[in-house]
Amino acid sequence: MEESITEGVRVNVEAIYMETHSYPEKNRYVFAYRIRLKNFSQRTVQLLRRHWIITDSNGETNEVHGEGVVGEQPVLEPDQEYEYTSGSHLKSPVGTMQGSYQMKTTDGEEFEVTIPCFTLAVPGSIN
Repeated sequence: MEESITEGVRVNVEAIYMETHSYPEKNRYVFAYRIRLKNFSQRTVQLLRRHWIITDSNGETNEVHGEGVVGEQPVLEPDQEYEYTSGSHLKSPVGTMQGSYQMKTTDGEEFEVTIPCFTLAVPGSIN
């Protein structure tokens, strides 16, 4: 599990290979990832947007920008947690994801929270 803390917001990430949804013979490897956010700051914050950089072991990089996460723009009060699960696919058995969330405080200040780089890997593909 990877973790980062930015401006008092902790991001934990855990990735899981979805073997039953993957088709290695077609170069399609599907992964789920679970994100846990916790607000350790004294401010109430809202997640507005996400930005992902997804890179496979062939060197192909895709960037994804979007509003919120899984259709929501969650608000986290101090000490509150939020968790969601989403997914991604690669054309190779190994890759990475990293990115950021654009957050806003109740007084309108926007800031960026780092999503730590984490590995997407088919079990046994990395020694």
